[in-house]
Formats: sequence, C-alpha cells, structure tokens
Amino acid sequence: MDKLKKLSQELFQHLGVTPKAIKINQDKEAVSLDIDLPDQEAGILIGYHGETIAALQLLLNMMLYKQTGEWVKLVVNIGDYREKRTDYLTFLAQETAVKVVESGEPLALYNLNPFERRIVHMALGEKKEVMTESQGEGKNRFLVVSPAAAAGPAK
Repeated sequence: MDKLKKLSQELFQHLGVTPKAIKINQDKEAVSLDIDLPDQEAGILIGYHGETIAALQLLLNMMLYKQTGEWVKLVVNIGDYREKRTDYLTFLAQETAVKVVESGEPLALYNLNPFERRIVHMALGEKKEVMTESQGEGKNRFLVVSPAAAAGPAK
C-alpha cells in the first residue's frame, strides 16, 4: 500500500494541503486511508455531507487502479468524520424507527449518500419492528423506514 500513500501525498500536494499524518490500514474487506489534517483544511476536504471526501475517495481509488490494475475497496477518512457521521446516522435511524413504530406510518430519509444509507440499513437491520428500503434512482435515491407489519414482500 506504499503506492496508495504516495498517490495520496501527491494529490494533497497538488491541492496545496499538508496532512499531519496519513495512516493506511488493510483488512480482509477494505483498505482505509486515515488522514489527519488541520481543522480548517479538514472541513473543506470533507465537504457538505461528505461529498468532497467521497470524491477524494473515488479519485484515489481510480488513481490506484490505474497504477496497480486492481480495484480495492478504499475508505478515506479525514479526522474522525466517518465515526462521527456513523454515530449521528445510527442515532437518527433509531429515532426514526421509534417514530415509525409509534405512528405506524413509513418515514422517508432524504439526502443520504450510499455510505449513509448503508449505515441506516445496518443500524435497523436487527430491528424486527421496522424494515428499510432504498427507493428512487441516482441522486434522487432515498431511504424509507416502514413498520414491519405494513411491509410487503422484501425486495
């Protein structure tokens, strides 16, 4: 994963950003690239709802593929953004599940990217009272949390 570290350093150099540290961890499922940046630069590179960090992740993954010829599941994390976002989305999922069970009505969660929708699906996957389903296409994709009793056949 030395190539990944070199590519990320080159990319940040072109962006005029100097990370305090770059750590790479690899397990069976994915390669994680943890980048420690000053707060102001971190906010800019994370972007609104993580849009910029997602773009950096895609760009680095494509650059790595071009050099190695292999696709890897790459997860880029700046500071502790992914952990904080996961904690918030897990809380949101639990609160939404409570509202859905109490009201008996489905609730839609909009403006979630694929990473965020996956977190909500996983957070509610063990709850038997509700079910989750992604609907829509492309940028218009959203997640619906429904009462399990009102749910039709799983898709």
